[in-house]
Amino acid sequence: MSFNRRNFIKASLGSAALASLSACGAVGSGKKEDEADCCKTDACGENAELNISFQEWTLGGDVLSTKLDFMEKHGVVGLEVGGGGLSGRVDELKQALTGRDIKISAICAGFKGFMLAEDEAVRNECRDSMREILTAAGKLGSTGVIIVPAFNSQKPCMPHTSETRDFLCKWFDELGKFAVEQGTTVILEPLNRSEAFYLRLVADAASICRDINNPGVTCLGDFWHMTAEETSDMGAFISGGQYIQHVHIASRKRRLIPGEDGEADNYVEGFRGLKMIGFDKYVSFECGSKAEDRYASAAAAVELLRKQWEEA
Repeated sequence: MSFNRRNFIKASLGSAALASLSACGAVGSGKKEDEADCCKTDACGENAELNISFQEWTLGGDVLSTKLDFMEKHGVVGLEVGGGGLSGRVDELKQALTGRDIKISAICAGFKGFMLAEDEAVRNECRDSMREILTAAGKLGSTGVIIVPAFNSQKPCMPHTSETRDFLCKWFDELGKFAVEQGTTVILEPLNRSEAFYLRLVADAASICRDINNPGVTCLGDFWHMTAEETSDMGAFISGGQYIQHVHIASRKRRLIPGEDGEADNYVEGFRGLKMIGFDKYVSFECGSKAEDRYASAAAAVELLRKQWEEA
């Protein structure tokens, strides 16, 4: 008999989830406060909500107002923008969203340098540029600023050791405290191994968040990277738990708009995990498109995600 590790883990998680759900129903006294606590600690999806977000460039190069009109028409409630030059765009973005049912979701990177650089000057550049972006993010009411400790191309880089992890925790704790002062968070992003050697699993990022124990330090799960690295979408999100602040989504073969890779674009298992942790923030498109009509593809994708969310 052949052994499929992914299917085994999925089956095991399913059993664990059912057990947790049963415990959730059996332990509580029936009081509302017990139910609230249960949803924070066990598998309870009553608070979960699918809030769809587009990155600013998801719909191509049209003017922002045209894209926002389309998003509003299709019930897309979040806009994710880049961090580069964000401090100079605060008033522009506030004005663009005035009177709309769309809010700034996460801020996608845009910082300079990188935090795991051997050169202290490069690390300081990263810290200072992140502080600038976090300040702007707070003014925009953003859920957080996404950061990657180091890409494979960024060298010379600190070695992958326990000492480096300790340094990372200290560095993030300081930055997280600043983020809280601004009313936002830092969001750690795990990537697949072809893009970054450090932080490849959602559980790795969440464990750093747990060890730091700072409300300003959070993480995200990205379906594209998870396809390459995780054994289970559901398990990945459960492992992230309370620390999941944001989700990225794309088609699962070519990183396009969801649905452009056909039947491969199935997110039900991951959505089930998000429901189990009560996720109510943003699921944001981070993808390109090969469609002749990008707007039609995006509209179909929104309906696909809503359908699969209901199935989860």
